[in-house]
Amino acid sequence: MHPAKSVILFTTASGAGYGLIAWFGLFGAFGLLPAELWMGLLGFGIGFGLIVLGLLSSTFHLGHPERAWRALSQWRSSWLSREGVAAVFTFLPAGLFALAWVLLGRNDGLAGLIGLLASLSCVVTVACTAMIYASLRTIRAWHSAWTLPIYLLMAALSGALLLQVFLSLWQVPLGRVFPWAILILFGLTLGAKLLYWRSLASEEGGSTAESATGLGDLGKVRLLEAPHSESNYLMQEMGFRIARRHAEKLRRIVLLAGFCAPALLILLALLMPGVPGVVATLIAVALFAAGLVVERWLFFAEAKHVVTLYYGESRA
Repeated sequence: MHPAKSVILFTTASGAGYGLIAWFGLFGAFGLLPAELWMGLLGFGIGFGLIVLGLLSSTFHLGHPERAWRALSQWRSSWLSREGVAAVFTFLPAGLFALAWVLLGRNDGLAGLIGLLASLSCVVTVACTAMIYASLRTIRAWHSAWTLPIYLLMAALSGALLLQVFLSLWQVPLGRVFPWAILILFGLTLGAKLLYWRSLASEEGGSTAESATGLGDLGKVRLLEAPHSESNYLMQEMGFRIARRHAEKLRRIVLLAGFCAPALLILLALLMPGVPGVVATLIAVALFAAGLVVERWLFFAEAKHVVTLYYGESRA
């Protein structure tokens, strides 16, 4: 599939924003984060900013962005519509929790319950985003059991890294143990991604020219003549090709910049608290963000729609 920049920005930025607000709601409700004014202003400001940036960027991928609101009416059958409804609903508990935190200096009691609802809403919204792709049977790379957990883990990890910056700056006691949770998240996310790539390399469950045409019993099916004499929309959007050597190089970048280097920096921050720890965490956030963008680009670029079987591809 053609990796649209707007969708890449949407899935990475909004995922990080939802992840950050989810962690704020969870830890705030259990009294592990102080309802400090500037922490709330910056934390929710960055969280909501990333969410809005992502949601706005997603509309640029639509043919008629002004009609995006109509998608909300199809929530009974469409994961895209469910995502829109969940995203709109999340602003209510998350906004109320942010107001209670910033204006009233409270994140416990009723405010804490609202924070937990905000966290749950963030998780549901990210899950709906993942299911937009996981529900598409025509694209084997997306219709995978790993798509949903990877989206959730990536959002949780990106939000956790951002939260660790606040824990370090405000010297919250949680900041001395939370890096261990981040390292566990790194391990889980990396393991899920490696298993996803392994399943992608397997030929099990894929469609072939023989299965698409129903002529497999007669032997090998090959393209006699191209359906079109020049490039068209289907080939540009559905038949994007990336060389294997380039894909392998980009996967190594994801592993090094997105996982190994940030994990080592978080471990360094754990061993060196104070200013060095804050600097190490900030660098880890930047590296992970770069790796996440490459990972999401690959997620779209390596996906093949079954329609490409009618344009010469042997497997999709």
